[in-house]
Amino acid sequence: MSINPGAMLGILGGGQLGRMFTMAAQSMGYRVTVLDPDDNGPTSSIADRHLAADYLDPSALRELGSTCAAVTTEFENVPAEALRILATYCNVSPAADSVAIAQNRIREKQFLSSNGFQVAPFRVIDCEWNSNGASNGLREAPLGEFENLYGDLFPGILKVSRFGYDGKGQALVNDVEELKNAFDNMNREPCVLEKLMPLKTEISVIVARGFNGAASAFTVPENRHRKGILDVSIAPARLPSSIVGTAREAAMKIAERLDYNGVLCAEFFVLEDGRLLVNEIAPRPHNSGHYTIDACITSQFEQQVRVLCGMPLGSTAMHSAAVMVNLLGDLWSRGEPEWEQILRHPGVKLHLYGKHSARPGRKMGHYTVLDDDVEAALQLALEIKQSLEIEQCLEGSTVEKQGSE
Repeated sequence: MSINPGAMLGILGGGQLGRMFTMAAQSMGYRVTVLDPDDNGPTSSIADRHLAADYLDPSALRELGSTCAAVTTEFENVPAEALRILATYCNVSPAADSVAIAQNRIREKQFLSSNGFQVAPFRVIDCEWNSNGASNGLREAPLGEFENLYGDLFPGILKVSRFGYDGKGQALVNDVEELKNAFDNMNREPCVLEKLMPLKTEISVIVARGFNGAASAFTVPENRHRKGILDVSIAPARLPSSIVGTAREAAMKIAERLDYNGVLCAEFFVLEDGRLLVNEIAPRPHNSGHYTIDACITSQFEQQVRVLCGMPLGSTAMHSAAVMVNLLGDLWSRGEPEWEQILRHPGVKLHLYGKHSARPGRKMGHYTVLDDDVEAALQLALEIKQSLEIEQCLEGSTVEKQGSE
């Protein structure tokens, strides 16, 4: 049953993704309540209602669930239990079980590999067995034993299983000793050790899947990272159609196997030999999909509203090529940026997230360059980055080896 405009929708999380969801929902005539502990988050200033409470606060969840027709989330680290509780009151998208898989790298890798999706070679780093069969930590186990277990994964990347994002909770390791030290530095939390692969580039596929099983995917962007943080997304990706088509098909199958309802992003590594590996999945709209706001008939956020409300999916067709560039807090180190350097270009769209303080690595906004030709859009994006005196220009931006969004 569809939920008509005028209804109140709920969202867990008050960051920039929640802000953009709220804008899309309000433009369609819906009202939005945000549950977010932060009084000054980007969403709270524009939402119709703000519940400032912990995500597991019983009274806040009861209030949200009983006053909203449906609830969604803007980030994968929201407690899955909160979604389970809310599902007893109203429609929830995505479901708790889907989020629980995507928010844990161990469960995510095991889900992908067990369902036949290709991933980089990996092993779980948790509590290992020593030669006597006793359960000891990684630090106490014999060096040779771990060389035998993990030697084929070096050089590799150790990734903490929970709460890692934008390159945080990751460490490059070249041998067992570095692995031990990195594991200690991550407080010996369960981790995944993943073999470093020869990457050509990284792409992402953003899929929307409704409660009726109908699904669609957006144009696939090519992504570049710096220090583990998404730097630039280029849409459409400049890759053979066979690679792009395979990625879209795999992402649609991932959503189906998860029985996922909502907007989901699947990130892929494109190897030098043309093979595709699934990096990770995000159960929400994604930074690499921000280009859809300005370049597509339907944005990823409008699509999120449509799925949540049981409405038909919108067209994902692009009306122009697009290059999106993230604006990080580093840019504010010399004061307020010269926004005229962006706004003087009639084909460029500026989006600022309403965050009250800038700090290095914090996503403060983005701009999107639109053009009929993707190479022309890329060139202008380079010129704007240079004019803003961003440290690393677009041409010098490299693919971050297996970093996260």
